Amino acid sequence: MEEISIFINAARLYIRMKMTEEVATTQVAWVLLYVQGGVAEAWKDNLLDELAKGESEVELAEQLFTKIRNNFGETSEEERKIEQLRMIEQGGRTCDKYVQEFKKVMRGSGYERRPLIEEFKRGLNVLGAEGTQRHLNPKLR
Repeated sequence: MEEISIFINAARLYIRMKMTEEVATTQVAWVLLYVQGGVAEAWKDNLLDELAKGESEVELAEQLFTKIRNNFGETSEEERKIEQLRMIEQGGRTCDKYVQEFKKVMRGSGYERRPLIEEFKRGLNVLGAEGTQRHLNPKLR
């Protein structure tokens, strides 16, 4: 993802500007301070355990950046679109706004027909999904 490249570039620049005199382990620890939330937090906890036990190959910030990129970043455009498609939900939007956003996200996902319809229905609010089912299937009316 683009966010990973932005994060790595910002961390790399900061290290060059402010931390050139620091030892490599301090640089690695500083970068890990900013790996936060969700899956990244769990990944960081596992890496910290490995580092504490001496089981990790990460000794330099650049090695950490490679590990971060391998675990979290740089997927293809299609993979990014699929991820967005799986995460999109109607939420508080009107159905029309949800449809437009869904159409924007679906382009380039590689999804067609049935999988696309299933993702669309999954993202609808419960009442919207039931209404769509009734509209598409006259037997449910």
